[in-house]
Formats: sequence, C-alpha cells, structure tokens
Amino acid sequence: MACYHTDCVEKPLSKLFERLGYVVGSHPVWFIIIPLVLSAALGGGLLFIKECEDNDVENQFTPINGPSKQVRRLLQEIFPNNASMFSVQREFSEGKYAAFIYSVKNGSISNKREMDNVRKLNEKVHNLFVKVNETNISFKSICAEVNGICVPNPALEILGIQDINVSFPVHRWNGTDVFLGSSVGGLENRGGIIQKARAIRLFYFLQDKPGASEWLEEFQRFSQSVSLPENSNGASVSYFTSQSRQEEIEKHLTEPIPMFLITASISISFSVLACLRLDNVRNKIWVSFMGVLSVGLAVLSSFGLLLFLGVPLTNVKDPVEKRLGNAFKEAAVSITITTLTDVFGFYIGLLSDFRCVQAFCLYTSTAIIFCYIYNILFFGSVLAINGRREQSNRHWLTCRRIPSESPPGKPLLHQLCCVGGDYDQKSGTEKQQPIEHFFKYYYGPFLTKPWSKVCVIVLFLGYLAGSIYGCFQLQEGIDMRNLAADDSYVIRYYDTQREFFSRYGPNVMVAVTEEFRYWDEKSRDELNLCVKEMHNLSYVDATLSIPWFDLYRKFAQGKNITLHEENDFLKNLPAFFLLNPEFELDVSQSGGKIIASRFFIQTLNISNTSMEMLMFDELRGKAEICNATKLTAFHPSFIFMDQYSVIVISTVQNVGFTAAVMLVISLLLIPNPLCSLWVTFSIATVVTGVTGFMALWSVNLDFVSMIILVVCIGFTVDFTAHISYAFVSSQKRTLNERAVEALFSLGYPVLQGAASTIVGVVVLSTSKYHIFRTFFKIMLLVMLFGLAHSLIFIPVFLTLMSCSSNKADERTAVAEFMPKIIIPDNKQTAYDNYAFTKDNAA
Repeated sequence: MACYHTDCVEKPLSKLFERLGYVVGSHPVWFIIIPLVLSAALGGGLLFIKECEDNDVENQFTPINGPSKQVRRLLQEIFPNNASMFSVQREFSEGKYAAFIYSVKNGSISNKREMDNVRKLNEKVHNLFVKVNETNISFKSICAEVNGICVPNPALEILGIQDINVSFPVHRWNGTDVFLGSSVGGLENRGGIIQKARAIRLFYFLQDKPGASEWLEEFQRFSQSVSLPENSNGASVSYFTSQSRQEEIEKHLTEPIPMFLITASISISFSVLACLRLDNVRNKIWVSFMGVLSVGLAVLSSFGLLLFLGVPLTNVKDPVEKRLGNAFKEAAVSITITTLTDVFGFYIGLLSDFRCVQAFCLYTSTAIIFCYIYNILFFGSVLAINGRREQSNRHWLTCRRIPSESPPGKPLLHQLCCVGGDYDQKSGTEKQQPIEHFFKYYYGPFLTKPWSKVCVIVLFLGYLAGSIYGCFQLQEGIDMRNLAADDSYVIRYYDTQREFFSRYGPNVMVAVTEEFRYWDEKSRDELNLCVKEMHNLSYVDATLSIPWFDLYRKFAQGKNITLHEENDFLKNLPAFFLLNPEFELDVSQSGGKIIASRFFIQTLNISNTSMEMLMFDELRGKAEICNATKLTAFHPSFIFMDQYSVIVISTVQNVGFTAAVMLVISLLLIPNPLCSLWVTFSIATVVTGVTGFMALWSVNLDFVSMIILVVCIGFTVDFTAHISYAFVSSQKRTLNERAVEALFSLGYPVLQGAASTIVGVVVLSTSKYHIFRTFFKIMLLVMLFGLAHSLIFIPVFLTLMSCSSNKADERTAVAEFMPKIIIPDNKQTAYDNYAFTKDNAA
C-alpha cells in the first residue's frame, strides 16, 4: 500500500488549479479588486449584528431538545402557575429574583447589632424604585405575592427575635413549618437548635412585569455601593440576580476587545517577522501583510453574509504566470484537502445538541470557505504582483530597481539598504534559509538514527499512556460559576454560597404524570416503595421529603376519616387543602379525577459537579424505573444538567464523523493510501492526547472544549498530512532519506504554523474569563501535540512502517503547508517565490 498511488481525483484537480493559477497570475488586479468589493458588500451585514445576537444562557448553553426541557413543557401544562400563591420550589424556571448574603467572619449574625444591619439593608431594598416610561416602579408593585403580600423572608424575623431557640433546618413559625436550610448558613447547632450562624440569605422574588428588569439593575447598583459599619464582625455582603449570568456572558463580547487587539498585533508582527528577509528584493513583508488582510476579508465576508441571512452570531527566472500556475498545481490541492476536512468537520458540528456549538461551527466553516477562496484568488494575485516586482529586481519598500550586487567601494549600509535580488547562479534558485539548513543537515539525520528512533517510540508510548490515564479522569459539564469573570461579583456570590449554603441542594420536584389509585393501599405501597428508593439515596434527606399523600393520610387519621374509596379520598381533599393551601398546587384534577400530582425531595451535600451529575442521573433513573406509575423528576437546574447526558455522546459523534469524513476526502485527494491512514492515526492519537491532558490540566469536557476538539482535527490534518505526503512522494532511495527530505521541505512551515497559532492565543492565558483560558489551554495542547506528531512521531514511524522503492514516482510534488513548498516538474523546489534544486540546494 505504501508504494501504491491513487491519483484519479488529485491529478485532474491539480491540472485544473494549474490553469487557474495561470489565469490569476495573468490578471492579478481583477482578482484583488473583486474580493475587496465583495467583502465591502457582505460586510454590510455587520449592521444587523445587534438584531442577530442571541446570548441567552439557557438557549445557547443547554441541549436544544434536552429531556428536562421536554419534561418542563409537560409539567407546565399539568401544573399551571398560580400568581397569587407564589412558591419558589414549584417554579419551572429561575424566574426573576434578587438575593444577597450577609455574612460575618467572627461571631454570629443573630446578635442584635448584626440583625439591625440586615434589617436596614432589607428596608433599603424594599424602598428601591425605578422610573420606567415616567412611571415609578417600586418593589411592592412588582414583587411575587402570597395571599396578596410580597413573599417574605421569614429567617429575618425568626433570627431577629432574641432569647428563643431556633430549630434547624425546619422551624415552626406562625403555625407554618419554615425551611431555613437555604436562608441560614455557617451553623453551629446542638440537638437541632442553632447555637451560632454566620450567614443569612434574603431573596426578593419578582413577577415578570414591565420594570422588573430595570428594578434588578437598580438592585445591583445599590448592592455595589453598600457600606457596612466599621464595628461589624468582618461583615460582608455578596449579591446576585437572575440577570447576572446573562450579563456576564454579554461582557465576553465587549471587555476582551483590548486583549484581542493585542493578540492581533502580536500575530501580525509574528507573520511579518516570519517573512522578513535581509535581501531587499526577496523580502516578503508586504506579502505577509496581505496574507493577514486576506484572512480579515474572509472573516468580514463570512460574518456579513450570515448576518444578512439572520443566522444567530517557484523558479525565480520563470515567468510569473508559470510560477503561480506551478504553485497552484501543487499547493491548491493541498489547501483544498485541509479546507474540505475543516469545513465538513465544522458542518458536522451543526448536529450538536448545543446552539452555541452550532453557531460557532456555522460561522467558522463559512469563514474557512471564504478564506480558501481569498487565498486562491486574492492572495494568489498578491503573490503574482510580488513576483513581478522580484522579477524586475525592485526594492520591497520603494519599488525602485536596484542592483543585485553592491558596486565596489560602497559602504556596508549601502549593501544592506540598496542591494538585493541575488540568487544561486548555478541552480537558478534562491539561497537556502538557515532554518531549512538545520532541518536537512542536523535535525533530520539526528532523528533517523536508530537510538533516536527507540527514544521516540518510548516517548510516544509514555505520551499515549498519560493520555489514556487522563481520559479516565475527565470531568463533564461546565460550572455556571465559570461563565463569569474572575473579578465579578458573581464569583464572590457563588463562593460565599458554596461556603455557607452547600449543605442543602435543589428541592427536586417528582411528578406522577398519570391517573393513579392513591386510595388503594396496594397501589400506594408500590408508589411508596419507589419513593423509598429515592429517599435511600445518600444525597437525599428523607425527613424533609414527605409526599402530600402521606400527609393527607395522617390528616385523615387525625380526623378519623377513611380514605379507602375513591369518593372518600376525593371528597375530603378540600378540607386538607384548607389547612395546607400550598398542597392544592400539587394536585391536578379534571373531571372529578386526579390526573397528576407532585411531591418534593430535598437533596443535600451537592458540593461539586460530580455530585450534581450523580444526583441528576440517579434521581431521574429511579423515577424512570418505577413500576407503580409514571414518575418524572424535575428541577430548573436540570435544564443545565442535561449537558451531562449528551456532552460525551455529542463529542464522540462530532469527532468520529469528522475523522471519517477526513479519511474519505484524503483517500480521494491524496494519491497515496498510506498517507491517509497515517493522518487518521494522527487524528486519533492527538485527540486522545488533548482529551487526556486537558483533564489533567483541570479542564472539563463541556461545550467550549467540545468546539476545540473539533478544531483539533483540522489542525492535525494540517500538521501531519503534508509531512506524510512529502515522505511517500519523495524520490530518495532510502526511508531515512525520505524522512530527512520531508522534514527539510516542510519542517519549517509546520513549525511556523504552530508557532504563529501559539503566539496568537498566548494572550488568552492572562484573561480573567474562564472560557478564554480554557481555549488557550486546549489550543496549546493541540499545537504542541500536533507539532510533536508531525516533526517527531510520524517521520520516525514512516521509516519503520513503510516500503522502500527505487522506482521514481511519476509525480515529484510535495504537498504544501502555508507558506507552501512545492516541487515542480523541473525538479526544483519553490518556496513562495523561492526555488531550490532537490539534490544540490545546499
């Protein structure tokens, strides 16, 4: 297979690009003007960017058709909200609310001084108002209500009374059991009686009325300016609103702009330095600038087009025409391979369950298409114009003709500034750069020594072992805390909440979604068996999870009422609801029958994402396997926890499909099956390595890492396809010589590509946003592992697992990597506008 070539697609495509290159080289001005005009026209789409923005956290960062969203729709139909009887545990979404935590480092908040401070803060919050359309909106006018009054904070009243014993977690107050687990934290208790409490949390729930969002903004402004008395015991206030996460996501679009400008400046500077030559004619500074401009035009065109559509966010002595035609003949096929694999890979990402991933893949794939077109046409025209300048031996800056050799008697400064265009008179090629000399005479021979190969194999096995170990340590899901900036008030609130209120987790709703014989003892025992299975879970507090039908039985026993018949059961419900009006919200009746009901399970000790995932999976699993009736578990946070169920499957699906598409494309366009197999092997090992080591670097598998793992495949193709193709296309007699020639031809471009990417993303490592730091970490791993495969592992493996043939291949082309190196039919290697003879280029 190593010596078998299949070029039925690649060969005619190569000839087609050769003709296109000749056309572009003959008429470069038109192919510069057309992309500029097209970009200007499509760039008008940016005017619609505000209309197309969609930064909704739930919409973008949760599975589109997640099971919990479907359950929520079902339960909302069965249990419609009652605006006059607000109950936070019965809500199907977070709704609108504000909260603050008052905490002390020393002492207890229950002493009179601290409670006075909390009361004053509470009074100021109640007095906040905003003006909307000339109307004053106060808290009282938009607050969520229970029996006509705003939802109270009973913990404030209970702790405010001195010299009483406060039981925890449930305290009897005004004839009602009050759960204090979410309101009082940092406890020391004895026998269920609070001895000391270091934190209190107050909630302010709002109705979804006009002015509610503005009031929450006013609450944030007020909380930012809160000042506490100096005599407080190290007291502090942290705050949060239902809009906070959304606002933090939106800040990702504006606050990092200076960082991106720095990144762009560094990338452009690196590109310029990489193309810098001391020869005043062969200097490629303008080529590098135009290359960056080509990418910018592609991004402008792609984003503008999608926003218009409303989508959410050679030999130096040859003629220039011939040189560009030869370049297109070889380079364009290689660019086509990587473009097709990247584009199809990102389009496969449209199958993802996350809208944010879909949007990223759609915009990125469209940008890659435009980048490909502009690289062929716009940048090709720039190369043609630059080639004509070099052909006439003109200065890179002044474009004036200059001599190729310095006249006798001229100073060194004249030679540095006013002389250029020299080349090897014997071979007709440009002089070799030092970095190519290093790869050919030092690095390549060193890597192909027997003991070096042994070391490389050991290194690869160690890399693979570490990667596989890391894969088993991988954590799933994104912590909502990480959507905020490091210095955000949201981080402070989450940290305070975790410190003082992590004991009790979500109060999970469990619904019976069909008619059930609650009055039948046997049926009820079967249902209670399912409930008991849930209560036996380690993170469930059974004492706080009593279903309404059990309380109804106790009520009936106290009244000497029998509930063994359906009529008796239904007839006495109104009396039970009169004493416990909140339970009426949990029983859905229609046509004189109970068509559905619900009860609640209190979770505890949900301190991290691993416990969240375990609780989410097991509670929902226990509900699904209940044989007594149809049960389903729900909590608003389950909407976000759905990511745990799909993130692994979605990632494997995207990566697997992309790798398969890459293999098919490379088999069609690379005229050697061995090259395609090695590229596929590299994709598997690089993805494994990135996944394993990102886990060891404390990076979870979430929508951010899933996006970059898809990007990883594209970079892996770029790194390894060209090195392996250069090897199998080599005319050298031995395998070691082929590996050396492949490194000589493409080692520097591969190194240049990796270095430019690392330089471009290194600034992200200093970002205060977790998402950008994650992007940097994974991209760094992709670059390092891709570079290691292309410059270390693959060259060695090819010398060990390939066949050697003395028969020269019909083609002598070496696939390109930007900047591209090609071998035209005259057996000379062209480096952009350079040329080297293959055997005596040294």
